[in-house]
Amino acid sequence: MRGTYTRGVLFVHSTPAALCPHIEWAAGTALGQELHLQWTPQDAAPSMLRTEYPWVGPVGSGVRLASALRGWEHVRYEVTEEPTATTDGGRWAHTPSLGIFHSQVDSVGNVVIPEDRVRAAIESSSSYEELRERLDLALGQAWDDELEPFRYAGAGVAVRWLNQVG
Repeated sequence: MRGTYTRGVLFVHSTPAALCPHIEWAAGTALGQELHLQWTPQDAAPSMLRTEYPWVGPVGSGVRLASALRGWEHVRYEVTEEPTATTDGGRWAHTPSLGIFHSQVDSVGNVVIPEDRVRAAIESSSSYEELRERLDLALGQAWDDELEPFRYAGAGVAVRWLNQVG
């Protein structure tokens, strides 16, 4: 295998059943393989389904997955990509009401806010409350708040990790 490989997880927190085959096709195309995902009911949203899929692929697979699913109405999802020795990790979150959010992630899973974004938040804030709002936006707090009930509803679902690449 050539290039640097990493792993991550695709979490589709909620989607209508009619979109499941389309999501499988789009995610499979982004990962370069045919996918058959296991869909289960999403308790936080009756009539919706959810799935989790651990993946292994070249660095940049996370952004390809997130881009493939971006903009679909009624789909809530997250994509994670673990950092490597030479690349940052990433997290992409999407909700129908907020759109997509991206953040860099360090080696222990912390969201990293670039220095220029922190400086801009400080310089453009006239109160503690404004500063807090800008930093919450940079951390993706609104996405976490909206997705948390859907994450919790999937807490008992087993995830299979693929430990061998190649």
